[in-house]
Amino acid sequence: MDTMSFGYAEYDPAQIAHNETLFTLANGYLGLRGDFEETQGTYHKGTYINGFYDSEPILYGERAYGFAENHETILNLPDPKRIELEVGSLPFSMKSGVVNTSSRYLNYKTGILTRIVDWTSSQGDRVKITTERMVSFTDKHCALISYTVEAVDTDLLIRLTSFLDIGVRNRSSKDDPRVGSKFTSNPLVILNHSIENDALNFSARTRNSALNLYGSAVHTTSKGASQITPSEPDLALSYTFSLAKGECVTLNKYVAYTTEDDSAPFRARKCAQEGFASYAQEQEQFLSDFWSVARILIEGDEMTEQALQFNIFHLLQACGRDGTSSMAAKGLTGEGYEGHYFWDTEAYALPMFCYLKADIAKSLLDYRYRILDKARLRAKTMSLKGALFPWRTISGEECSAYYPAGTAQYHIDADILYAVEKYLAATGETAPPAYVEMAIESARMWLSLGCFIDGEFCINEVTGPDEYNACVNNNAYTNLMAQNNLAFAIALVESYQQQGKILPLVLEKDELSSWKQAQEAMRIPFDKGLGIYEQDDSFLKKAPWPFDTTPQDKHPLLLHFHPLVIYRHRVLKQPDLVLAQFFLSGLFTKAERRRNFSFYEPYTTGDSSLSYCIQSIMASDSFQSLKAWTYFKKTVRLDIDDIQGNSADGIHTASMAGSWMAVVYGFAGFRDWKGTFSFDPKLPTAWKALTFCLTLHSAVLKVELRPSEVTYTLMTGKEVELVHRNVSCSLKEGESRTFSLVPKLGGVLFDLDGVLCDTAHLHYKAWKQVSDENLLHFDREVNKGLLGVSREASLQVILDHNNVDWPHEKRTEVLKRKNDAYVASLDSITGEDLFPGVLGLLSELKSQGVKIGLASASKNARTVCEKLGILDRFDAIADITRVQKPKPEPDIFLAASEQIGVWYTDCVGVEDAKAGIEAIKRAGMQAVGIGSEGELPGSDVVLKSTEELTLDVLKRVVQEI
Repeated sequence: MDTMSFGYAEYDPAQIAHNETLFTLANGYLGLRGDFEETQGTYHKGTYINGFYDSEPILYGERAYGFAENHETILNLPDPKRIELEVGSLPFSMKSGVVNTSSRYLNYKTGILTRIVDWTSSQGDRVKITTERMVSFTDKHCALISYTVEAVDTDLLIRLTSFLDIGVRNRSSKDDPRVGSKFTSNPLVILNHSIENDALNFSARTRNSALNLYGSAVHTTSKGASQITPSEPDLALSYTFSLAKGECVTLNKYVAYTTEDDSAPFRARKCAQEGFASYAQEQEQFLSDFWSVARILIEGDEMTEQALQFNIFHLLQACGRDGTSSMAAKGLTGEGYEGHYFWDTEAYALPMFCYLKADIAKSLLDYRYRILDKARLRAKTMSLKGALFPWRTISGEECSAYYPAGTAQYHIDADILYAVEKYLAATGETAPPAYVEMAIESARMWLSLGCFIDGEFCINEVTGPDEYNACVNNNAYTNLMAQNNLAFAIALVESYQQQGKILPLVLEKDELSSWKQAQEAMRIPFDKGLGIYEQDDSFLKKAPWPFDTTPQDKHPLLLHFHPLVIYRHRVLKQPDLVLAQFFLSGLFTKAERRRNFSFYEPYTTGDSSLSYCIQSIMASDSFQSLKAWTYFKKTVRLDIDDIQGNSADGIHTASMAGSWMAVVYGFAGFRDWKGTFSFDPKLPTAWKALTFCLTLHSAVLKVELRPSEVTYTLMTGKEVELVHRNVSCSLKEGESRTFSLVPKLGGVLFDLDGVLCDTAHLHYKAWKQVSDENLLHFDREVNKGLLGVSREASLQVILDHNNVDWPHEKRTEVLKRKNDAYVASLDSITGEDLFPGVLGLLSELKSQGVKIGLASASKNARTVCEKLGILDRFDAIADITRVQKPKPEPDIFLAASEQIGVWYTDCVGVEDAKAGIEAIKRAGMQAVGIGSEGELPGSDVVLKSTEELTLDVLKRVVQEI
């Protein structure tokens, strides 16, 4: 399989609409939808210019102050692709005659779309049609079409008619709010059109936005036509040719569209003079340079490799690169979402370009600065200071008619500044005044939007990325990103001040300190009982969505249920808090990230195309490789396989960028937190190897990942520092560093009671004492439920057994009495209480350089170890009081692994309780159970006693020997 091309060898009429999207060609400015040259048999003929739109007032049933005023919709422009072929007296169409063979291929290396059709008319005349189409990356105004016809079996008379079709229109919106336009009249007014020899020309102006458009198409042919017929009303030129059997003729069409001036005729003529071959050569060189960094190689999975290149190529086509436009949600492939720019440009696509083609990332940020003044006006309308960027827009005006899922998504400001921060970290550049200005204005917006309540900075009536929970208080994603936004703004301002630079805006006297106060006091909802960050203040107070009784054909929910029905349930359209912990990974422990992902996943519908990539990344981060792979397969082929069922309306650009992120941030475990580049690779089992490149501070780093090792090579550029798992290294140009990924025993993490010694009888006596004092039933059978869990959880087991509930004060009192009784009994412990073989094992581990950690649920673990005389044998003792959740959650084992400085994959946990084994496995480690095999499910090895535990056994557990 050629993974650098995409196409089909058999024509399927059922896939016409879908394929028109997939075969779109664009260059970030001009886009030609992949419809056929002929009109018959097409779904929607589309031609677009990024940012070229018209507006129309939004019609509300009831209008309120501050509502968005106008729709803005990308316009479908006069179609330059249209070429009609007549063979004899019959028109060529895929719907008539006989299609003998039909193939179509998009080559990512050349940027050329090739179509080959062998067709026989109903009169028996057979022709072979070959078309090549290109939109130039090096000359943004120009597109080229080569149309070749061969007479296969006999002499033929053919006619080729080329149009600049000024009769096309936008698609109309139906019930789906994601599709089509809302124009009540034709938004593009053709001012004039003309035919000048071999050229078709027109000029036009939008009805309301007052934008100008100029178009021209110049034609050449490979042989003289017997007749050339112009048609002014149709803006068309017809060429008639007599072909002998086996003879070919080619019509070349050189197209130029401009919006800034009337130079289209000159540009089209110049394009024709240089010719198709010259443009093709420039195009191939441009793409060669791009793919030298951007290409991803996967050994063992050509289908996925092809899909990734397809996605990356479409993203390259979608992004504006002159600072006057951005990236529409559908790119330039269709009219879905009206060609609007959303937050996902900065959140999903821009990170990819930061590391593959930073000049595009910069141009996307330049666009945001260009509309800053309009963002200031929007903030003023919303009674805010600073600047509030529009949720969806083209010109910079807010276009969202549904404010609960539009204007309420204030997080757009933080998303943009997050992208600025990422760009500066990736490139190593110093923040220019424009970025500082945006940071200051966004910080001002947050301070005026929020307020202090009971000492916490709260942000109310907002919507996070998840649009199924709208207008809530303290959305965790919003608050976390706002906190990061404030911290970034503070850092930029202080950096300018320390360097003696003049700030682009004058700060008020106490403005900086007020930002710091809000940033430090930001409310982040957290549920201690569940150990998770709440999506917002009300999320956990809602009834779960009835998934069991919701048929699959009722998805997406937004098309089948009133918003209020959705809003009152615990359900997500896409990751929200989970997205925040990906973006701001350094703020969360690995245990927290895993727990949050596991909690929110069952409620996440995936109704948004933005879901799957983030779910894949966080599943990788949570040691759930099968889930990561399942989600990845959905995101990487979301448009190719039309998984959402709406790719006919355009690609899903953010999801495409997400597929790149799922590979780089997910499987390769790349992180760029606060300017530190780190990797924690986990190659999917279906792949034999993965190779990709990143540009870090203008240096190109190649990453080659195999099941057993990963190699980092600095291909070009100055020295780069990176971290592989927990090992720092630096690379100079031409240097490589290889790390083994084969687990090697580096650390052993022991539980205490039941593994190293037996103090369980002392705990039993203490619990028995306080139970008797409070008239609670407690015996050895109940005590089994206390193994491996915390003191607080143990008390809850006893209370549940007795069907009793106590207030907090009573619980605290009894827990203290239990602990006092237990601590008093510790004086009886000596080294004699160690299990046989423990001292010898600890000594052998020490002598072999294996780190030793203690991961006990006991708050008195250090005291017990001191009494046993083994305190100095441990490299670290994890403090149960400093982790969020006890076993079976993985917190204590991950904390112990971090403290001994050994990566979790090289650690083995040793436990005697079911909860402990579960905690070890959730931590991504291998588990040795001490006890009965039937009572310790999930263990990799079960031993009857610690006496059977040896260094060789531990090495075998990690498959080192």
